[in-house]
Amino acid sequence: MSEHVVPVKTYVGVFVALICLTALTTGAAYIDMGRFNTVVALAIAVVKMMLVVLFFMHLKYSSGMTRIVVIAGIFWLGLLISLTLADELTRHWTPNAGPWGLLLPFLHF
Repeated sequence: MSEHVVPVKTYVGVFVALICLTALTTGAAYIDMGRFNTVVALAIAVVKMMLVVLFFMHLKYSSGMTRIVVIAGIFWLGLLISLTLADELTRHWTPNAGPWGLLLPFLHF
């Protein structure tokens, strides 16, 4: 059985890239980007995830069926996230949370 042999140089390069992206994530956490803090953090996380999946999990060198399973998993995750966001973003009927002092008369211990 012949398996694909990945050179050590590739693994070291991916490892260095992951360390740099981790440092970038940490640096981005200290910068106030307003609404884009989460977007930047998720974008960096997706790049790191792709590096791990492609090289350390050998998806880059695997057969077509394995790729289909991974793509189906990513599609399913996107579907679940979109349905969750659709539920969360359409909840205009929920009241704004007030201070805890206003709720004390309603709490019975």
